Amino acid sequence: MRVLLIEDDASLSELLAYGLEEEGFAVDVCPDGVEGLAFALQNLYDLILLDRMLPGLPGEEILKRMRRSDVDTPVIFITAIGDSAEKINGLDLGADDYLVKPFEIGELLARIRSVMRRTIKRPSPFCLAFGDIRLAEKESKLLHKGQTVLLPKKEAELLSYFLRNPGKTLPRQQIIGNVWGPGAEIEDGNLDNYIYLIRKKLNALNTNVHIVTVHRQGYCLTLK
Repeated sequence: MRVLLIEDDASLSELLAYGLEEEGFAVDVCPDGVEGLAFALQNLYDLILLDRMLPGLPGEEILKRMRRSDVDTPVIFITAIGDSAEKINGLDLGADDYLVKPFEIGELLARIRSVMRRTIKRPSPFCLAFGDIRLAEKESKLLHKGQTVLLPKKEAELLSYFLRNPGKTLPRQQIIGNVWGPGAEIEDGNLDNYIYLIRKKLNALNTNVHIVTVHRQGYCLTLK
Protein backbone atom coordinates (compact mmCIF):
# COMPACT_ATOMS: atom_id res chain seq x y z
CA MET A 1 0.00 0.00 0.00
CA ARG A 2 1.32 3.45 -0.91
CA VAL A 3 0.87 6.21 1.67
CA LEU A 4 1.44 9.96 1.33
CA LEU A 5 2.41 11.62 4.62
CA ILE A 6 2.01 15.42 4.57
CA GLU A 7 3.61 16.58 7.83
CA ASP A 8 6.08 19.38 8.59
CA ASP A 9 7.42 17.95 11.87
CA ALA A 10 10.58 16.22 10.66
CA SER A 11 11.05 14.01 13.72
CA LEU A 12 7.43 12.85 13.66
CA SER A 13 7.56 12.23 9.93
CA GLU A 14 10.68 10.12 10.33
CA LEU A 15 9.10 8.11 13.14
CA LEU A 16 5.83 7.52 11.28
CA ALA A 17 7.53 6.68 8.00
CA TYR A 18 9.79 4.17 9.73
CA GLY A 19 6.89 2.56 11.58
CA LEU A 20 4.77 2.29 8.44
CA GLU A 21 7.60 0.97 6.30
CA GLU A 22 8.28 -1.69 8.94
CA GLU A 23 4.69 -2.83 8.34
CA GLY A 24 5.25 -3.05 4.58
CA PHE A 25 3.89 0.34 3.48
CA ALA A 26 5.61 2.46 0.84
CA VAL A 27 5.71 6.01 2.22
CA ASP A 28 6.31 9.35 0.51
CA VAL A 29 6.78 12.35 2.82
CA CYS A 30 5.98 16.00 2.02
CA PRO A 31 6.78 18.69 4.64
CA ASP A 32 5.03 21.50 2.74
CA GLY A 33 1.36 22.03 1.97
CA VAL A 34 1.85 23.22 -1.62
CA GLU A 35 4.06 20.26 -2.51
CA GLY A 36 1.71 17.93 -0.63
CA LEU A 37 -1.27 19.11 -2.67
CA ALA A 38 0.63 18.55 -5.92
CA PHE A 39 1.37 14.96 -4.91
CA ALA A 40 -2.17 14.36 -3.64
CA LEU A 41 -3.74 15.55 -6.89
CA GLN A 42 -1.77 12.93 -8.85
CA ASN A 43 -4.14 10.33 -7.32
CA LEU A 44 -1.32 7.83 -6.87
CA TYR A 45 -1.89 6.88 -3.26
CA ASP A 46 -4.04 4.41 -1.34
CA LEU A 47 -4.13 6.67 1.73
CA ILE A 48 -3.07 10.18 2.78
CA LEU A 49 -2.05 11.15 6.33
CA LEU A 50 -2.59 14.90 6.49
CA ASP A 51 -1.49 17.41 9.12
CA ARG A 52 -3.85 20.37 9.54
CA MET A 53 -1.24 23.05 10.24
CA LEU A 54 1.32 23.16 7.41
CA PRO A 55 3.60 25.76 5.82
CA GLY A 56 2.49 26.95 2.40
CA LEU A 57 -1.05 25.60 2.50
CA PRO A 58 -3.10 24.33 5.47
CA GLY A 59 -4.36 20.77 5.54
CA GLU A 60 -7.99 21.85 5.37
CA GLU A 61 -7.39 23.66 2.09
CA ILE A 62 -5.51 20.66 0.67
CA LEU A 63 -8.47 18.43 1.47
CA LYS A 64 -10.97 20.91 -0.02
CA ARG A 65 -9.03 21.12 -3.29
CA MET A 66 -8.63 17.35 -3.44
CA ARG A 67 -12.35 16.76 -3.12
CA ARG A 68 -13.15 19.54 -5.61
CA SER A 69 -10.82 17.79 -8.06
CA ASP A 70 -12.65 14.47 -7.52
CA VAL A 71 -9.66 12.90 -5.78
CA ASP A 72 -11.33 10.49 -3.38
CA THR A 73 -8.20 9.03 -1.78
CA PRO A 74 -8.96 8.24 1.90
CA VAL A 75 -7.56 10.90 4.24
CA ILE A 76 -6.77 10.68 7.93
CA PHE A 77 -6.16 14.04 9.61
CA ILE A 78 -3.29 13.93 12.11
CA THR A 79 -3.28 17.04 14.26
CA ALA A 80 -2.69 18.52 17.68
CA ILE A 81 -6.11 20.17 17.57
CA GLY A 82 -8.39 17.89 19.57
CA ASP A 83 -11.42 20.14 19.96
CA SER A 84 -14.70 18.36 19.11
CA ALA A 85 -15.83 21.16 16.81
CA GLU A 86 -12.55 20.91 14.86
CA LYS A 87 -12.97 17.15 14.52
CA ILE A 88 -16.49 17.58 13.19
CA ASN A 89 -15.30 20.26 10.76
CA GLY A 90 -12.49 18.04 9.51
CA LEU A 91 -14.81 15.11 8.91
CA ASP A 92 -17.36 17.38 7.21
CA LEU A 93 -14.64 18.57 4.83
CA GLY A 94 -14.24 15.00 3.60
CA ALA A 95 -11.69 13.40 5.91
CA ASP A 96 -12.24 9.69 6.62
CA ASP A 97 -10.84 9.79 10.16
CA TYR A 98 -9.23 12.16 12.65
CA LEU A 99 -6.29 11.28 14.90
CA VAL A 100 -5.09 13.64 17.63
CA LYS A 101 -1.38 13.93 18.48
CA PRO A 102 0.35 12.42 20.33
CA PHE A 103 -0.61 8.89 19.33
CA GLU A 104 1.07 5.50 19.15
CA ILE A 105 1.90 3.83 15.86
CA GLY A 106 -0.35 0.92 16.83
CA GLU A 107 -3.38 3.21 17.00
CA LEU A 108 -2.50 4.74 13.64
CA LEU A 109 -2.24 1.28 12.06
CA ALA A 110 -5.64 0.34 13.52
CA ARG A 111 -7.18 3.53 12.10
CA ILE A 112 -5.65 2.81 8.70
CA ARG A 113 -7.08 -0.72 8.68
CA SER A 114 -10.49 0.64 9.66
CA VAL A 115 -10.48 3.30 6.95
CA MET A 116 -9.34 0.87 4.26
CA ARG A 117 -12.09 -1.59 5.19
CA ARG A 118 -14.65 1.16 4.66
CA THR A 119 -13.35 2.35 1.32
CA ILE A 120 -13.62 0.71 -2.07
CA LYS A 121 -10.36 -0.23 -3.69
CA ARG A 122 -9.80 2.00 -6.70
CA PRO A 123 -7.90 0.91 -9.79
CA SER A 124 -4.43 2.31 -10.27
CA PRO A 125 -4.20 5.45 -12.40
CA PHE A 126 -3.65 4.70 -16.07
CA CYS A 127 -0.55 6.79 -16.63
CA LEU A 128 2.28 8.51 -14.83
CA ALA A 129 3.69 11.50 -16.69
CA PHE A 130 6.78 13.70 -16.55
CA GLY A 131 8.27 15.90 -19.23
CA ASP A 132 7.32 14.43 -22.60
CA ILE A 133 6.92 10.79 -21.50
CA ARG A 134 4.11 8.75 -19.97
CA LEU A 135 4.15 5.31 -18.38
CA ALA A 136 1.06 3.11 -18.62
CA GLU A 137 1.73 1.12 -15.47
CA LYS A 138 -0.76 -1.68 -15.97
CA GLU A 139 0.64 -2.55 -19.40
CA SER A 140 4.29 -1.53 -18.60
CA LYS A 141 4.28 0.69 -21.69
CA LEU A 142 6.54 3.72 -22.04
CA LEU A 143 4.89 6.31 -24.31
CA HIS A 144 6.53 9.22 -26.15
CA LYS A 145 5.07 11.24 -29.04
CA GLY A 146 3.31 8.32 -30.69
CA GLN A 147 6.09 5.86 -29.90
CA THR A 148 5.51 2.95 -27.54
CA VAL A 149 8.13 0.80 -25.80
CA LEU A 150 7.10 -2.28 -23.82
CA LEU A 151 9.21 -2.48 -20.65
CA PRO A 152 10.10 -5.60 -18.65
CA LYS A 153 8.23 -5.64 -15.35
CA LYS A 154 11.12 -4.61 -13.10
CA GLU A 155 12.19 -1.77 -15.41
CA ALA A 156 8.60 -0.50 -15.40
CA GLU A 157 8.46 -0.65 -11.58
CA LEU A 158 11.77 1.20 -11.30
CA LEU A 159 10.76 3.91 -13.77
CA SER A 160 7.41 4.19 -12.01
CA TYR A 161 9.17 4.97 -8.74
CA PHE A 162 11.25 7.68 -10.41
CA LEU A 163 8.13 9.16 -12.03
CA ARG A 164 6.50 9.37 -8.60
CA ASN A 165 9.51 11.33 -7.32
CA PRO A 166 10.61 13.66 -10.14
CA GLY A 167 13.38 16.09 -9.32
CA LYS A 168 14.28 14.31 -6.09
CA THR A 169 17.65 12.75 -5.39
CA LEU A 170 16.79 9.19 -4.40
CA PRO A 171 19.37 7.25 -2.35
CA ARG A 172 20.26 3.82 -3.68
CA GLN A 173 18.92 1.92 -0.67
CA GLN A 174 15.66 3.89 -0.78
CA ILE A 175 15.19 2.91 -4.43
CA ILE A 176 15.97 -0.74 -3.72
CA GLY A 177 13.65 -0.81 -0.69
CA ASN A 178 10.72 0.65 -2.60
CA VAL A 179 11.16 -1.26 -5.87
CA TRP A 180 12.46 -4.63 -4.65
CA GLY A 181 10.95 -4.46 -1.16
CA PRO A 182 12.19 -3.77 2.39
CA GLY A 183 15.16 -5.93 3.31
CA ALA A 184 15.72 -7.07 -0.27
CA GLU A 185 19.23 -8.39 -0.81
CA ILE A 186 20.39 -7.38 -4.26
CA GLU A 187 23.81 -6.28 -5.42
CA ASP A 188 24.39 -2.60 -6.15
CA GLY A 189 25.42 -3.60 -9.65
CA ASN A 190 21.91 -4.91 -10.36
CA LEU A 191 20.41 -1.47 -9.74
CA ASP A 192 23.06 0.12 -11.96
CA ASN A 193 22.23 -2.34 -14.73
CA TYR A 194 18.53 -1.52 -14.59
CA ILE A 195 19.29 2.22 -14.61
CA TYR A 196 21.49 1.67 -17.67
CA LEU A 197 18.71 -0.18 -19.50
CA ILE A 198 16.14 2.53 -18.76
CA ARG A 199 18.56 5.26 -19.83
CA LYS A 200 19.16 3.42 -23.07
CA LYS A 201 15.43 3.34 -23.83
CA LEU A 202 14.97 7.00 -22.94
CA ASN A 203 17.87 7.96 -25.20
CA ALA A 204 16.44 5.90 -28.06
CA LEU A 205 13.15 7.80 -27.74
CA ASN A 206 15.01 11.13 -27.80
CA THR A 207 13.00 12.31 -24.80
CA ASN A 208 13.76 15.36 -22.65
CA VAL A 209 13.66 13.15 -19.55
CA HIS A 210 16.79 11.53 -18.18
CA ILE A 211 18.17 9.93 -15.04
CA VAL A 212 21.27 11.60 -13.62
CA THR A 213 23.74 10.15 -11.15
CA VAL A 214 24.23 12.30 -8.05
CA HIS A 215 27.71 11.52 -6.78
CA ARG A 216 27.69 9.52 -3.53
CA GLN A 217 23.97 10.14 -3.08
CA GLY A 218 21.91 8.27 -5.65
CA TYR A 219 19.89 9.04 -8.77
CA CYS A 220 17.51 11.79 -9.86
CA LEU A 221 14.90 11.92 -12.65
CA THR A 222 15.07 15.32 -14.30
CA LEU A 223 14.64 17.20 -17.57
CA LYS A 224 17.44 17.96 -20.00
